[in-house]
Amino acid sequence: MSDSWEGKKLPEVSLSSSAGNTVNLPKDSSGSWTLLYFYPKDDTPGCTKQACSYRDNLEKFTQAGAKVYGISSDSLDSHKQFIDKFNLSFPLLSDPKQTLSGPLGVYGDQEWQGRVFKGLSRDSFLVGPDGTIRKVWRKVDPTKTVAETLEEILKEAGA
Repeated sequence: MSDSWEGKKLPEVSLSSSAGNTVNLPKDSSGSWTLLYFYPKDDTPGCTKQACSYRDNLEKFTQAGAKVYGISSDSLDSHKQFIDKFNLSFPLLSDPKQTLSGPLGVYGDQEWQGRVFKGLSRDSFLVGPDGTIRKVWRKVDPTKTVAETLEEILKEAGA
């Protein structure tokens, strides 16, 4: 079953990056494959496993011609601490006002341990070189998503 965003252009947004700049999507990723992975919170068990797995496999994404961005509602200070603690080698983007996560349906009611709250779900989006969303994964498993997204990029990019 395909997601309603597949085949549509990624909305134009500007998000602050842990790299010290502003990333304008999809403009700044034009011409390359881009994986946007949304996660609930810096330095929590599942998010740490996921981030470290992307870190450990970043060279494979780079060789396939893809950029990787992690996105959460956390502040840049929080992102910096997370990056430093786990030696993350790709930028984290801050989306505190749900500028991108809101329209993409990532932000909303979440449930954890029987409690419902507003937050980000663990979703990933593969954006093609033309800015079109090629594949969407919703509520992914943090330990399996890296292999799934890399496999899709290799298939789509013909690498």
